[in-house]
Amino acid sequence: MADARVVGLVLAAGAGRRMGGPKALLRLSPTGPSLVEMAVERLQVAGVADVHVVVGSAAPNVTARAERAGGHVVEAPNWDEGMGASLRAGLDVLQDTDARAVLLMLVDLPDVGVEVHERLLGAVDGDLDGVLARAAYDGRAGHPVLIGRDHWAPVRMHATGDHGARDYLDRHRPHLVECGDLATGRDIDRPCDV
Repeated sequence: MADARVVGLVLAAGAGRRMGGPKALLRLSPTGPSLVEMAVERLQVAGVADVHVVVGSAAPNVTARAERAGGHVVEAPNWDEGMGASLRAGLDVLQDTDARAVLLMLVDLPDVGVEVHERLLGAVDGDLDGVLARAAYDGRAGHPVLIGRDHWAPVRMHATGDHGARDYLDRHRPHLVECGDLATGRDIDRPCDV
């Protein structure tokens, strides 16, 4: 279900200390797109018209790549507090839009492609404002997460440190959409993960 009322939010602000640099700038091949470009493009192909990218570390370089891919950049000045700060910055910007739900994606999931986004969007049946759905890989909850507007304020309140929306999602049990046949859902943290 592609719906203009669903916006994308890519969290791409981290410094990637274990990787040796920001993962948003990482390329899986010498001439391929960066991870932030891949994330934006995949969401767009899945039917998400407006994709917002939260930047922090290496903001000028990540911004250039995100904008080149067609993303709208959101700066998180306190990005180094952790993922929670990035999520709060993104949700704050989305409050002023007509969006009814956000498809939340992390930048460091290179095998999570268009098909995963489409399956998650297709699982919505009815009210976008109240939706809370999450991709699962072999039964294990992962990303992306589809969060309806009704959940934005409480998610924002719980978004601290590196937890992002985890505490809220643990308490409110989103509908899991199995995607293990499409991807592993594993993030990349170190050079050996690439």
